[in-house]
Amino acid sequence: MSFASTPQRISWCYFAAIGKIQIVTVKMSDHQRLDDGMRWRIVGRLEAGQSQVHICREFNLTPSVVCNLWKQFQDTGSIERKPGQGRRRATTATEDRYLSIIARRNRGATASQLSRDLYTAIGTRVSRLTVSKRLHATGLFARRPAVCVPLTSMNRRVRLA
Repeated sequence: MSFASTPQRISWCYFAAIGKIQIVTVKMSDHQRLDDGMRWRIVGRLEAGQSQVHICREFNLTPSVVCNLWKQFQDTGSIERKPGQGRRRATTATEDRYLSIIARRNRGATASQLSRDLYTAIGTRVSRLTVSKRLHATGLFARRPAVCVPLTSMNRRVRLA
């Protein structure tokens, strides 16, 4: 059996009525976060003296995951994930509120103009895409710049007639 191509978890199902054992193969995702219950089970087995290799095979994990979990438990006595992991946000909650306030004050402003206003007021550089995402989160939408030429009064009268 080869695990080189894709990681798979093998679970054994015993059907009492039929009396046969069936192997069910389930494809695991590439990145799977361990829940607290599984983390505590792994630590408990390590404390009981099971080898890390045996635990890796049993839970279908890479050795680095078990090793890092064991090191973390020995250092801190806890299995909790460290806070603050992941990509940092470009804007703070205060800057998001400021963006929504200036967008409400100036309804005709584009996302690029709001980005420039934020930079001049606070000094934080953000892209127009970030500004539009922050406004969408609060239920606001930045005005999109007009691509077409505005109609003349004569053309408007002809259209409405």
